[in-house]
Amino acid sequence: MGKAKKRSLHLGINDQFSRLSRVEAVERAVEMLKNGDKNVYGLITLFGLSAEEILEAGASYESVVGIGSILE
Repeated sequence: MGKAKKRSLHLGINDQFSRLSRVEAVERAVEMLKNGDKNVYGLITLFGLSAEEILEAGASYESVVGIGSILE
């Protein structure tokens, strides 16, 4: 299954996002980390976000280290 189809199925199941680019996904992941939302794991793994991307977008170092096991 390709990435686009996987994203489409995921979005259809949860109905959280209508369309989401990679940049928006990084910004959303930072917001979710700041709020302590556990659904951030699915978003990070779906887009394959790296620790560097999340840190550059404004996440705290401690929150990124805390989820380091799922980051590339």
